[in-house]
Parts: sequence; structure tokens; C-alpha cells
Amino acid sequence: MKLTVFGATGGIGREIVRQALDAGHEVTAVVRDPARFTVTGPRLEVFRSDLSDPEALRPAVAGRDAILSGLGARLLADAGVATRLTRSVLWAMEAAGTRRLLVVSAAPVGPPPERQSLADKAVVAAVSATLRKIYDDLREMEAELAASGTDWTSVRPPRLTDQPVTGHYRRVVGGTPAKGRTIARADVAHAMLAMADDPATVRQGVGIAY
Repeated sequence: MKLTVFGATGGIGREIVRQALDAGHEVTAVVRDPARFTVTGPRLEVFRSDLSDPEALRPAVAGRDAILSGLGARLLADAGVATRLTRSVLWAMEAAGTRRLLVVSAAPVGPPPERQSLADKAVVAAVSATLRKIYDDLREMEAELAASGTDWTSVRPPRLTDQPVTGHYRRVVGGTPAKGRTIARADVAHAMLAMADDPATVRQGVGIAY
């Protein structure tokens, strides 16, 4: 497939690029600062952009089979960036006629899992209160996706770790895995690539966790 990856210098985005190249895909990595991007490969194109000009993004998304985005706030002070930057990506995609988009959201944005324990409810409530602005940003981003004409998927992981890829995790389309407390960034990337051509995940939120 021909793929474009936004947020390619982040933990998940970088893993998407690496795994996609290893799988033989052609990848365009959109980055703000190419000096921070260390992945290389013969099927890799690095596209420099700060995403402030949606029109300038059209060449990065035109003719692609799927767009995968790891864009999002890394700090509370960055809350709002996921919605703002995803709007630019959506505009460019719709202008270029590219339809498939997968983005990273978060488990608390989705529905609570079935039979959630009181302890887990308390943990989610505490984390949600602390990161409320970030989760509000992700909810607004998902609303933008739902209002768009793209074939979107919102991938909702719980707490992220930096463990190696395993390829083994649970996935719930339209829901959240029960007792799903962690997942590695590498496995989020693995899941997103696996869903890129999966029609069952189109216009759906997908919870993933170990």
C-alpha cells in the first residue's frame, strides 16, 4: 500500500513508519523537523510540514491508500492540537479525494467496558480528571471525523508503554476491552496497520489493549 503517516516523529508514528517499511509498503512521513526523524528506507519519502497550511498538505495525501495519524498532545499545555491539526489533514484529504484515515485517540474517550470493576472505574475517573483537557480535545477530534466524508477509524488505547511489538492484543470494534490497562506503542502501530484495509473498522472507534 501507499501510506502517509502524520506525527511520524512521535512514539506511535515512528513505529508505524518502521513497521510499514518492514512490511514492504511505500511510506510518506510528514514531519515538522526532518532532523528529528531518524528512520530511513528505500521506500520512504520525508515530507516537511508544520500542518499550518492544509493546501500544502495535498501532495502528501493525494493518491494514498490510507493516512495514519499519531497526532496529539504530549503535554496538558498542548491540549487542542489533535483537533486543530486533524482538521488540516481532513481538509487536505477531502481536497485530494483520499478517503481512508486512521487516528490515535484514547480509551477513556470510548464507551466503558462491560463489567468494569469499581477499582477500574476509580482509576479511569482519576486519570480523566487529570487529563480532562486532552480527552476533551480527542472527543472534539472524533466529532470532526464523524462529520467528515472520510472513511475514518479512531483507535483508542489505554496507558501506553515502550515495550517491543508483540502482535498479540485484544480489539473491540465500537467498544473497549475489559480490564485493558496497557498496550505498547509498537502494538498500537501494528493494530493501525492491520486495520488500514479492514472494512469492519470504517467509521468506528476501536478499543485495543492487552
